[in-house]
Amino acid sequence: MKSALYLLLLAPWIGCLINGFVWKALKRTVSARRAGVIATAAAAVSFAAAVALFWSLVQGNEAVEFSLPWISIGDLSLDLGFKFDRLTAVMALFVTGIGTLIHVYSIGYMDHDKSPSRFFAYLNLFLANMLVLITATSLPVLFIGWEGVGLCSYLLIGFWFEDPEKAKAGMKAFIVNRIGDAGFLLGTFLLLSLFHTVNFAQMAKVMAQPDILTLVDIPTLTLAAIFLFIGAMGKSAQLPLFVWLPDAMAGPTPVSALIHAATMVTAGIYLVLRMNFLFQVTPQASAFIAVIGTATAIFSALIATSQNDIKKVLAYSTVSQLGLIFVALGAGAYVAGLFHVVTHAFFKALLFLGAGSVIHALSGEQDITKMGGLRKKLPTTFWTFTLGWAAICGLPPFSGFFSKDLILFSLVSDGGQRGWILWACASFTSLLTAFYMTRLYLLVFFGEERGQHHPHESPPVMGVPLMILAVGALGVGVIELPHLFHVTPMLSHFLEGLVPEPHVGEGPLSEVGAMAIATAGAVLAIALAWLMYAKRPFTESRSPLIMVLREKFWVDEFYHLVFVRPFELVSAFLSRVVDPRLVDGLFVGGGKLARFGGTVLGFFQWGAVQFYLWVMAAGAVVLFWVFLRGSIFP
Repeated sequence: MKSALYLLLLAPWIGCLINGFVWKALKRTVSARRAGVIATAAAAVSFAAAVALFWSLVQGNEAVEFSLPWISIGDLSLDLGFKFDRLTAVMALFVTGIGTLIHVYSIGYMDHDKSPSRFFAYLNLFLANMLVLITATSLPVLFIGWEGVGLCSYLLIGFWFEDPEKAKAGMKAFIVNRIGDAGFLLGTFLLLSLFHTVNFAQMAKVMAQPDILTLVDIPTLTLAAIFLFIGAMGKSAQLPLFVWLPDAMAGPTPVSALIHAATMVTAGIYLVLRMNFLFQVTPQASAFIAVIGTATAIFSALIATSQNDIKKVLAYSTVSQLGLIFVALGAGAYVAGLFHVVTHAFFKALLFLGAGSVIHALSGEQDITKMGGLRKKLPTTFWTFTLGWAAICGLPPFSGFFSKDLILFSLVSDGGQRGWILWACASFTSLLTAFYMTRLYLLVFFGEERGQHHPHESPPVMGVPLMILAVGALGVGVIELPHLFHVTPMLSHFLEGLVPEPHVGEGPLSEVGAMAIATAGAVLAIALAWLMYAKRPFTESRSPLIMVLREKFWVDEFYHLVFVRPFELVSAFLSRVVDPRLVDGLFVGGGKLARFGGTVLGFFQWGAVQFYLWVMAAGAVVLFWVFLRGSIFP
């Protein structure tokens, strides 16, 4: 099956090369349809290869891997290795599957763009780097894909770089992620100093030893785990490094779906899942993950309740849902976290592409206060968006219900105080999620029309991916059904040995009770939003709390004041004072000194023989005087 692994990795690179270089070399102008077909075919080939490799694992075959010699320094030998195991299989299936649907959708969405081949080349490059990331066998190889998706986020978010704001959003994503990447590198170096290897399998083998706590310096190991999570905070947009992701809405909507659902934001989660053997023996690092995830989930959900940009609501929703996943990972519920990654990929991609369909229908309008009454004019978008809304709200029997329930039940299954606190915070986040998503849903599709638009349904090339994703949002929850169904949870069973199984204790709250509370909370939040936004004409609230939430707690302004502005002042001082007077002064002063020396020497080399004779005579007299002074007056 190595050929399938080669195909999985290489197909997107080939598509990227064709759209990025071949058409330009042939000096041909390519339509969105032609460029999109090539890019989509490349993504579909990767998806087919992922399915074939997954089926091989299901039949009981060993994981497929290959490696090439890469780095050899002293005792350190590192291969460029790639491996398709069971954890990679779960990630690869939805990365390539949803990625392919986003490629198809983009053919219609980018139909009138002037640079479709460049756009589809970037999409393929994004997919290629994400596949490198999830198939890597070591941290340095993973870092190649890690930096690759960071580069692609910059290229895609700032795709319409003629607009300064969009270019600035791309740069913001790139710079903020570099902060997290510094943590990733520090964590990698610490692990290398401890284990003398950064290969996942080799590190896991060492960590599996019974006396590992006596063999390894645990404080250093904990610090390494925290540094790795700081890297994950950048890619997966956790406090305080979340500010790039809402601004990522500057890119085309398919980019938002790709970044927020299937690729980049899941990179940090995948890192923690892949390194679960490290976080299991560093409880302080796991607690840190849980605290950051909890703060991020609530903070972002509060902001989402008052945003009016349809994509910004979904962006802050993504940040909040990622925080909820990290709460699960920090609590040791790795399967529950991964399960929500899968369900979230489907319903959030559906919601983003549905939002893109609305924006496309309204000729670029994104303000939900200027929408309304679209359910009759955009039936396909409405019904598919409805399924995505129900899934993210956690209503049964949609996929989000099962994954959120598993997270919430996992938090309280041991009955500990910490678990109850995390459960309360996660439940509050879920309640806020149902509220702000219902607010969005009602303002866009119900009520009177508030804009001066003439909406039209999107073409089938955009509608069909919505339908397929809607089926996933409805049914993908079956891969990890609750224990009360008395069936073997497929995801847990498939990942057995790679990811710890979910802990199901005898806590005071039963699984049925946890489901009932979660569902009741969602219904209550939906009812509250319905009373506020469906039963009365929409009016903008001017309350101080709403204004604070609408301004996003002024986090960007605070960062600009504390970090950006001082950096600008220092840069201005260096450019206006230090650079011209010190740096330039050294080089200019050196040139002036050389010129002065040349002038002085030129005075002695002006070509008059008589002058040379007088100088020689004067020199002889001086030398004679020195000789006499030394001989007579020693």
